[in-house]
Amino acid sequence: MMKTFLPNLDTLTLQQQVAQMVVVRASGFLFDHEIQYPIWEPPAATLQHWVELGVGGVILLGASAGEIALRTQQLQSWASIPLLICADVEEGVGQRFSGATWFPPPMSIAEIAKNDLPLACHYAEQMGRITAEESLAIGLNWLLSPTVDVNNNPDNPVINVRAFGETPEIVSELAIAFIRGAHQHPILTTAKHFPGHGDTSIDSHLELPVILHDRDRLEQIEFPPFKAAISAGVDAVMSAHLQIPALDPNYPATLSPKVLTDELRHNLRFEGLVVTDALVMGAIANRYGTEEACVLAVEAGADILLMPLEPEKAILAVCEAVESGRISRDRIQASVERLWRAKQKACAVSIPSEEGHAWENPPEPVLETNRLTEKIAQPEALSINAELLRHSMRSHYPNPSRLDSLSGIGCNLAIVDSILDCDFLGRTAPAIAFPSRFGFTQTQIVDRHTPHIDLSNRDSSPTVLQLFIRGNPFRGIAGLTQAAQDWFTFLLNTNQLYAIAVYGSPYVLDRFLPNLPPDVPYVFSYGQMQTAQEIALETLFQPLTSQQPKSGVGHS
Repeated sequence: MMKTFLPNLDTLTLQQQVAQMVVVRASGFLFDHEIQYPIWEPPAATLQHWVELGVGGVILLGASAGEIALRTQQLQSWASIPLLICADVEEGVGQRFSGATWFPPPMSIAEIAKNDLPLACHYAEQMGRITAEESLAIGLNWLLSPTVDVNNNPDNPVINVRAFGETPEIVSELAIAFIRGAHQHPILTTAKHFPGHGDTSIDSHLELPVILHDRDRLEQIEFPPFKAAISAGVDAVMSAHLQIPALDPNYPATLSPKVLTDELRHNLRFEGLVVTDALVMGAIANRYGTEEACVLAVEAGADILLMPLEPEKAILAVCEAVESGRISRDRIQASVERLWRAKQKACAVSIPSEEGHAWENPPEPVLETNRLTEKIAQPEALSINAELLRHSMRSHYPNPSRLDSLSGIGCNLAIVDSILDCDFLGRTAPAIAFPSRFGFTQTQIVDRHTPHIDLSNRDSSPTVLQLFIRGNPFRGIAGLTQAAQDWFTFLLNTNQLYAIAVYGSPYVLDRFLPNLPPDVPYVFSYGQMQTAQEIALETLFQPLTSQQPKSGVGHS
């Protein structure tokens, strides 16, 4: 059950105060044998120990929306002080937790903004509202979104389609709209990754990117969306694991007082929570280790230490820094006071006083009223999602088209990063089932685990090529894999390419278009989920649908 109060700060020990500044990673699955990332996700007994130790929050990944509802209630029942429970749900709750609404990435809305900014803002606001509603329904009270980086580098492997666009003007407008939608509900929002991660070609999950722009460029491109988000009342700002010598020649932004305190606090006048990006990421962990990184981050101005690899060591290291005089007690208390204000909003709690609760009518826990299915993936949300997918899609069906001349059996070739981690390509997925209705019955799936084959020995066959490619954090991939490039070139050179569907990154389609024969139809969708596949393939094959016998027509 949710707690109803926060203790006064002077009743907490130093260790309890510092613990509140730590947010730990946990699996959304309830059972230990289902944990997928044991290096980062502790077993239940360890997680319960950390919560009882007094950590301030938990970030969840994995499981279904229904299981997360159980998990969040379990976590809050362990805690003596209400927890902030967050997730990276930049594309809706369904991006991380199955069953909920899974939107296409934010750049899909930027596609619409190119021609109709008011409509794009409408979709951004609805995405924020629905994401907040579904998050609260399963016990999440903190969104690690929106991403307000300006993705002006097509080779960016870590931001890419996660951004709301490629210009500060569009990113600012859409971020404001998303925050406005989310703030229709008592939930925290986060602008990330300060001071701007959009112009990097190195993945900070692996290494430390360095941006060489001067201050004038930062003021023109990187800073405006953060200023807009702050003006819109964003609750938290997440730091970027990158170094900008123009701001600080010695430390990355996450560990830099010049960036987090001088720029963010003083110059941008941000008064909310400053949270680090995940401290297990290679850009920080490989250079500084857990303990020193956490101390430096607090010195720099961070209020929340997100995902330190060893939370107890992180807490002790910061406490020792305070006791040695390296960090002042006032510095810790200032962060916990900001946390308390955030928890008043997000956790249905109050600090005992004459002022009462921060808000008086918190929603009832959904599971206790058997209303979970009335809050998740409702018809309105699914309809808005489908509209967004259709309006952001790009397609071309030439006349004549190679698809019109298909005779015999064709091949349906799907290329993904890793079929082992791909939950949107089951046997009944539209990308597998739909092309077979039009003669492409030979299905082949290729990923990075597929052994290299000599393409010259492949039998000639009309082929629909489907590419599922987008930025891939932790692998440093921004777009085309070698396998995708090799297959495209081979099919092109042998005249076997009859149609192409690209899901994920528009930069991949842009690379292909100059070489695409004029009679080859194509479709592009920002989404990769099954709804996106169905909408895209219905568009790609629509001219052929009327040619089928009525008895053979049906939706997959």
